[in-house]
Amino acid sequence: MTTNTVSIEDVPLNRFHQWLTVRSGGGSFVDGYVLSIIGVAMVQMTAGLSLDSFWQGMIAASALIGIFFGGFLGGWLTDRFGRKRVFFVGPTLFILASLSQFWVESAMALFLLRFVVGVAVGIEYPVATSLLVEFLPKRNRGPRLATLTILWFAGAAFAYMLGDFLLRQGGDDAWRLVLASPALIGALLFVVRIGTPESPRWLLSKGRAEQADAVIRSVYGNDFSLRNLPEEPEQQTLSFRSLLHSGYGKRMMFVAVFWSCSVIPVFAVYAFAPKVLGALNLKGDWASFGSVAITLLFVVGCIIATRLINGMGRRSMLIHSFLWSGLALLGLGVFHAGAEWLILALFGAYALFIGGAQVLQLVYPNELFPTEIRANAVGVGTSLSRVGAAIGTWLVPIVLDRYGIAFTMYAAAAVTLLGLVVSWALAPETRSLNLQQAASLS
Repeated sequence: MTTNTVSIEDVPLNRFHQWLTVRSGGGSFVDGYVLSIIGVAMVQMTAGLSLDSFWQGMIAASALIGIFFGGFLGGWLTDRFGRKRVFFVGPTLFILASLSQFWVESAMALFLLRFVVGVAVGIEYPVATSLLVEFLPKRNRGPRLATLTILWFAGAAFAYMLGDFLLRQGGDDAWRLVLASPALIGALLFVVRIGTPESPRWLLSKGRAEQADAVIRSVYGNDFSLRNLPEEPEQQTLSFRSLLHSGYGKRMMFVAVFWSCSVIPVFAVYAFAPKVLGALNLKGDWASFGSVAITLLFVVGCIIATRLINGMGRRSMLIHSFLWSGLALLGLGVFHAGAEWLILALFGAYALFIGGAQVLQLVYPNELFPTEIRANAVGVGTSLSRVGAAIGTWLVPIVLDRYGIAFTMYAAAAVTLLGLVVSWALAPETRSLNLQQAASLS
């Protein structure tokens, strides 16, 4: 009898990988939906709850604040208790918090519920991505993780389309139905995830070799076993402080900064899309068309980046993404009073080019850290990236009112070009490496 020595990272994609992508990617779809739906409901919700600029900004930023705490919590829970158990926490919170928003009567109550939604989103990032990456073949790792970002923008696009439909059909209180609508998607996600196995890499890191071997055989067949796993993690538990002092501090800084610079302008746009487009002289049907068109172009940009990620490489893609998207934002600042077609063209260029940085948000942190601290590192990156995003989102209505749209676009361009500088200095290349090689400091 011959021994199968093929690494599980070199096997072809099978039905399990496809289904796991759906299970993990469903979380990204819900994340994009719940974080974008607030922008759809904002105008009607502001009138319904008599919100001033302060509370508009706080409610828009509340989910991002929740992501800060949820990222830390999700990373710790996922590395401590396993991927499988934590996989159901996010959908449960999505359902409960979204339904509760239907009956909300005050700005503070809505802020707190949106905060819980953010916690759920923060938990999703480390658990869904670490579980997926620890099963994927090497050559499919980048494209599949990038697909999760595409699904995020698909969820955002769906939020704008369905939300706009509900607002047109539902009367003055339709915003309540709009904010409650993610509960149905969360319920579907919960059902889809039933039957997901635990990560054999995590099981092995906890000394549960027999269970890890059983999972490998069930997924890849009886010809495979622990011998086909290309790494044997040591049994250890690292805290956040240990993470920074274990040689991975520089990588953590790179992930946090590039992730922050890629999400701050995006979240600001999504939270206040109608207001931003209105300040750029896009109103009425132009604003509605622009919101959907720009969101779809984000999806197209991510699809293009997904196709190029293995051939172009991670580092080159990130640098070009920040460069050209930053120039597009500069153009919006310079030509803020331009014709509608020019504004849409520049916004469209930003949406297309930022796709590279967007898809790498989930690729880099999952590749740069070992199994023992992978989810924790992803959670920390998620949390730190949302600090700036929350502050930026809160400031958008204030800055627009006080300094105007040109200054707002220049500020967004400065953030994006900072990402370019940091990526040029620190971004590594991890394509064609297995997880153990990519995470190695040597």
